Amino acid sequence: MTRSRIFISSVQKELAEERRALKDFIHNDALLRQHFEVFLFEDLPAGDRRTDEVYLHEVDRCELYVGLFGMEYGYTDANGMSPTEHEFDRATAQGKERLIYVIGTTDEGRDARMTALVRMAGDQLIRKRVGSIPELTSAVYASLIDHLQRSGVIRNLPYDAAACHGASMDDLDPEKVERFLRIAQRERNYVLGPGTPMAQVLTHLNLFDHDRPSHAAVLLFGKAPQRHIGLISSEVKCVHYPTTAGGKPMLDYKIFKGTVFELVDQAVHFVMDKLAHAVGTRSESVAAPITPEIPRDVVTEAIVNAVAHRDYANAASVQVELFADRFEVSNPGTFPPNLVGVDLSKAHSSLPHNPLIADPLFLTRYIEKAGTGLMDMYAKCRAAGLPDPVVGPVPGRGVVQVVQRTAQVTVQVTDQGTVQVEALKASLLEDLVAALGLPTDQVTDQVTDQVARMLQQTVSAPASTEDLMNAAGLAHRPHFRTQYLVPIMQGGWLVRTHPQPNHPQQRYRLTPKGQAWLERFNTLPKA
Repeated sequence: MTRSRIFISSVQKELAEERRALKDFIHNDALLRQHFEVFLFEDLPAGDRRTDEVYLHEVDRCELYVGLFGMEYGYTDANGMSPTEHEFDRATAQGKERLIYVIGTTDEGRDARMTALVRMAGDQLIRKRVGSIPELTSAVYASLIDHLQRSGVIRNLPYDAAACHGASMDDLDPEKVERFLRIAQRERNYVLGPGTPMAQVLTHLNLFDHDRPSHAAVLLFGKAPQRHIGLISSEVKCVHYPTTAGGKPMLDYKIFKGTVFELVDQAVHFVMDKLAHAVGTRSESVAAPITPEIPRDVVTEAIVNAVAHRDYANAASVQVELFADRFEVSNPGTFPPNLVGVDLSKAHSSLPHNPLIADPLFLTRYIEKAGTGLMDMYAKCRAAGLPDPVVGPVPGRGVVQVVQRTAQVTVQVTDQGTVQVEALKASLLEDLVAALGLPTDQVTDQVTDQVARMLQQTVSAPASTEDLMNAAGLAHRPHFRTQYLVPIMQGGWLVRTHPQPNHPQQRYRLTPKGQAWLERFNTLPKA
């Protein structure tokens, strides 16, 4: 199969990282590498040829010219022109297909000559403004897929770029798009701000297949993504086992649905709520510090990896499993061939399986920096005194990430399946200590039972202060408020139904965090 040649400008040092990342992305993508090869000037061996002759000759040889226009204009020749402008002019004169990407969310600080070149290119063709490498790779990916489709080389688009069957703009939530814009502009200075029409946002993120929302669009901003054919398995299944082997019994089992952002948030909360937490002393800070046995960033990174890079065409779901000795995340799909045997704790190329999903996750800082996620996992595990995570393909399970826990416990299960969980009792106690802010020796079984009865009182409906006091068997209102009610609200287990604390109809409602603690308490064997 003959591959089309892509020329990426230019020889400027300013954009060396962007050019290299783009070449690596195209050559490592399973579809794109079948149809394209990339020329980078810096990959040429030394030779006795003039530089301008070489790069202009390569422009002549290419089928597509990708122009990266940065902040600098670059060095100039005797005529005052840079290689970038010479390349663009040559590609124009030769009738090459030109894809122009302006690097930077604003033109502040851009060389006036480069600004003029950007303006000249914009008068001739559509150009795209990008602010980061993930945005660049996502935009180039969409353009190359469009090129292959227009050329008749492919008839079916990649899954993330293809239209979601039966979906229309009415299936997308404007509030979710607006929230994305607020976060993306705050976190990454995204070029589009709040109030931008939804159609314009989707166009800029390459989330249309002609005039229909793509699978990626529905996964990112859908009102109910899992209702659509082809996205049913995009849910995340979370399981908490009391043993190291898994299977029944299970301490907790949840299936989460929603957008990719909601899936990550819910799954992370599920895991963090069940990990053991070490409570420090107030000598370290005003509030007693609480340190989870696995850093939250590690848990988040593993789950984001699975949600962002899974194969959404596969009927299997992402699995998040917490065992007595480890935390595992598995996702359907294949491990990137270029990463097999690579030391993932060191710098390596980034290959998002779903670029149109990965880019918005980057813009909202769910992904910190392209290609550094696994490196960060290794570094943060080591800083926490944990063994290195294990990441790689497992036959029948797809890609699996495993992180060891520090609070490894042994749990016995009787013939009747009753779980004897001293470790669970210890975990409940740690959570209660953290919520009430009391010394461990003051949080007795009696206190634990009182809190459980309070929370149980709010399961079916919000409860009043009197209801909670009666459930706990406490009569002194000031003591109850300072030692129980206020700390539990600050810990996020209960919330008020009215914003005004002294509202005559004030009630207290159970939160997901409080419900999760109560469910674990109810799992304990009763005397």
